[in-house]
Amino acid sequence: MTDDFDTGRWRGELLALRDEKDEFFAEHPQSPIPPDERGDFDGLAYFEPDPAYRVEARVERHDDPDPVVMETTAGPEVRYERVATLRFEVRGTEQTLGAYRQDSEEGLFVPFRDKTTGQESYHQGRYMEIDVEGDLPRRLPLDFNLAYNPFCAYSETFSCPLPPEENWQDVTVEAGERAY
Repeated sequence: MTDDFDTGRWRGELLALRDEKDEFFAEHPQSPIPPDERGDFDGLAYFEPDPAYRVEARVERHDDPDPVVMETTAGPEVRYERVATLRFEVRGTEQTLGAYRQDSEEGLFVPFRDKTTGQESYHQGRYMEIDVEGDLPRRLPLDFNLAYNPFCAYSETFSCPLPPEENWQDVTVEAGERAY
């Protein structure tokens, strides 16, 4: 993304985040791992960190956001607003993703599927969240190494939004969390 990007520092921070998440999943009372399975839990599976999946997205803001109804894994549909379209290149291929919000949320919710979905990654898709305060900028970092599985990947007690078809990528994204 930038010439001054420190790959070693980025990798260290990413691995530290993964360790912290694994610890939460193994020990925290609010972990999505069922309590009777936590004793055997030895961490999540991840793709190797790859800076090629850390890209800069051009942000097309939608001043009058379109409502998007997303099906869920179990339960009623949920309503979001498509507040932006993210345009970026990954592995030499131009891609777009819808970015959504509910109510007065600040951040962006970016659910997606790619060619690893159902093979190497969770069969319902993965999520990314992007922290944004105030107005949306013209460009945003988009790091697929931070892509994660929704809680419903670990327990059927959760109901999770499914990525809408407009967020089904026609590329392989070997970054982030793998299937559990």
